[in-house]
Amino acid sequence: MRNKEAVKIGKELRKARESSGLTQAEVAEKSGITTNYYAMVERGEKNITYGKMQRILKVLNIKSLDIS
Repeated sequence: MRNKEAVKIGKELRKARESSGLTQAEVAEKSGITTNYYAMVERGEKNITYGKMQRILKVLNIKSLDIS
């Protein structure tokens, strides 16, 4: 089940990834997670852990997400 916060986070990650010109597979590989898991995060289907979020943000070269 998707929750509003997870969906917002996923949308922001997708925008950041697309702006970076990276594929889901590239972000996943560089973050040390599977492509399937990352895709589920972007769709808001997974509640991501803090550690995984930090790794993804580092790959995307952003400090934080605006999910307000």
